[in-house]
Parts: sequence; C-alpha cells; structure tokens
Amino acid sequence: QVQLVESGGRSVQAGASLRLSCQASGRIYSSSFMGWFRQTPGKEREFVAGIRWGVGNTYYADSVKGRFAISRSTGQNTVDLQMNSLRLEDTAVYYCGLNRNGLSTTAKEYNYWGQGTQVTVSQ
Repeated sequence: QVQLVESGGRSVQAGASLRLSCQASGRIYSSSFMGWFRQTPGKEREFVAGIRWGVGNTYYADSVKGRFAISRSTGQNTVDLQMNSLRLEDTAVYYCGLNRNGLSTTAKEYNYWGQGTQVTVSQ
C-alpha cells in the first residue's frame, strides 16, 4: 500500500514560480512511474509531468514543456514539480499519482493518488 501526500499549492501571480512536493510512504518499485496531473471543475484529470522512478526519465505535457520540471528523490521518497512562468491557465488542483505498471499519461491507469493541492494563478 502506498500513500501520497501533496503540498506546496497556493495562490500566486502570473509569472511567478511555485514548487509542489509529493511525499510517498510505502514501497515504490523501480518500475513505477510517478506523475503529476491537474484538474479543473468539469474537466478530466490531465497529465502534466511524469518520471520513471528507477531511471529518472522525465516526460511533460506540451503545455508545460520548458516551464515545469519534475524531479524525484528515491532516498526521501519524494517527487517534486518545479513550476516557473506560471500562467492563468495553470490554475487547477494538482495531484500526484503512482502507476505500478510503468509509464502512463492516462489517469485511470494509476493505482494511487494523493488528495491534491490547489494552485491558483491570478493577474
């Protein structure tokens, strides 16, 4: 069993930076894939960024490429999302998820989720 807890979300102005963190408890296998997703009311949860737990390869949605960076610490069981040059459209609840079966950008394929952290970007 894995538990995920996100933190770091808050209200910021457009252009600002923010760092989200996801603390995982429990065993995480090297074949796992950790992803950050976001969701706004009435929309499906969308993939933002992900990282292969074992080798550290990273993947990004086109909308955040060049602005966001995902990283992980296998020693501390954390996955961080550094968000720079934030835009109004980045406003959402951000979720950390774990997929035991490897790389996936589809939310329904994930086995575990955190409770989410709200990011609000305003002018």
